[in-house]
Amino acid sequence: MKKDIILAGVGGQGILSIATVIGEAALTNGLHIKQAEVHGMSQRGGDVQSNLRLSTDPISSDLIPTGGADIIISLEPMEALRYVYALSKDGWVVTSSVPFINIDNYPDVEKINEHLAALDHVVVLDVEAIAKEAGAPAQASNMVLLGAASPMLGLKFDAVKDAVRKIFSRKGEAVVNTNIAALEAGYRYSQERINK
Repeated sequence: MKKDIILAGVGGQGILSIATVIGEAALTNGLHIKQAEVHGMSQRGGDVQSNLRLSTDPISSDLIPTGGADIIISLEPMEALRYVYALSKDGWVVTSSVPFINIDNYPDVEKINEHLAALDHVVVLDVEAIAKEAGAPAQASNMVLLGAASPMLGLKFDAVKDAVRKIFSRKGEAVVNTNIAALEAGYRYSQERINK
C-alpha cells in the first residue's frame, strides 16, 4: 500500500490537524509515514501546503513527484487547483467548495468550480454547512473534509475515527464527539457520491 497525499489550504483552517490524524491512523496500523514540512505562510490567511506519504514499505523521500499524488485534500478550492499538476492520472481531489477570499485578485469562483467539475475524480463539498448539519462548530469543518477523503486514503475508517479520538481526547469528550460527528458526516457525503 502506498498513498501520496497533498494537503492544501489557508493558515488557520486546520490542515495540520488533518495531517496529524492521518499520521496517527497510519502509524497505529504499522505504516511508514513521511511528511514534508509545511510550505507557505502558516499564520492565519496565508496559503499552506504539505506532502504526506504513507506506505507499507520504507519511504526514502518526503516529497511527492510531479504526477504522483494519489489525493489532494484541500480546505480551499483555489488551493486544490493550484496542485492539480501533481495529481496522478487516477488521483482524487477532495475539496471544500467555500472560497477563502483573502486577496484582491482572487479568481472568479464560477471558473474555479468549472475547473473542479472537469476533473475525473473529485468530491467538492461545503464543509462548513455539513459541519453545522452534524451539530458541530465551523472549527470542525476540517474533520468533515477528512471524513470525505477517508475512502481514498487506504486506511480503515475506524482507524481514522480512533485517531480523531486520540488526538482530540485532551480537549474533552464534547470536542471528541463533535469532531467524530463531523468526520462521519463528511464520510457519508463522500460515500454517497463515489458509489453512484
